[in-house]
Amino acid sequence: MKFFIDTADVAEIRDLAATGLVDGITTNPSLVAKTGRHFLEVVKEICEIVPGPVSAEVTATDHATMLAEGRKLAALASNVCVKVPLTPDGLKTCKVLSDEGTQVNVTLCFSAGQAILAAKAGASFISPFVGRLDDIGQDGMELIAEIVEIYAAYPQIETEVLVASVRGPAHVIEAAKLGADVATLPPAVLRGLYKHPLTDKGLEAFLADWAKTGQTILNEEDGHGEPARRSA
Repeated sequence: MKFFIDTADVAEIRDLAATGLVDGITTNPSLVAKTGRHFLEVVKEICEIVPGPVSAEVTATDHATMLAEGRKLAALASNVCVKVPLTPDGLKTCKVLSDEGTQVNVTLCFSAGQAILAAKAGASFISPFVGRLDDIGQDGMELIAEIVEIYAAYPQIETEVLVASVRGPAHVIEAAKLGADVATLPPAVLRGLYKHPLTDKGLEAFLADWAKTGQTILNEEDGHGEPARRSA
C-alpha cells in the first residue's frame, strides 16, 4: 500500500518525506488556507519535495473553469495530480485532463456507483471518504471493499483506490487488508502507526541494560587499539 500525506504544511512534509515512507501528497483548499500562503506557491514547493503525485484541487464548479484551473495546476510540475469533485462537471473535466495525460484524483466519493463513473472517466485515483461515512453511521470500509471488488473484476480499469478521510491507524490497517492501493493520512495518523506500548517498554528495558555496561558504541575501541568499525 502506498502512503500519501494529507497536508499542505511544508515543514511536516519535509520531515515525513525524510523517512522514505511518503509516496505522494494530497491537499485541498481547506488545508492550503491553513498555511496562510499563496496556493500555487505551496503546490510548487511541495512538488519539489515529493517526487510522487501531489493532488491539487480545483476550486471552480463549472466544467470550463475547472478545466482551465486544472491545466494551470498541471503546468506547475510534472507530478501534479489535479483533484476534481465527483460531479458531472468534475467527471467531464477528469475525462479531458486524463486524455491529455494529466493524472486526476476524483474526490468526495461516497458510493460504489460514483467510483464506477470515475473509473470510466479515466481517473488515476478515486478518493472514497471513509471517516465521513462512519460519522453518519455507515461503514466506510464496506465502501472500500465494494470498490476494490468491482475494480478487480475489470482488469482494464487502472484507477487506484485512494482511501481518504482516514481517522486513525485502524482505518489504514483495514484498508490494507482489503487491498486498497493508497491511503492518504494526516501526519498524526502516520506517526500513530509507529506507536505500541510494548515497543516503548522493550526499548526502555534494552537501554537500561545497555547503560549498566558503561559502554558506548561511538568512540569505542575494537579491542586492538583501533576505533570500532562497522562490518560491511
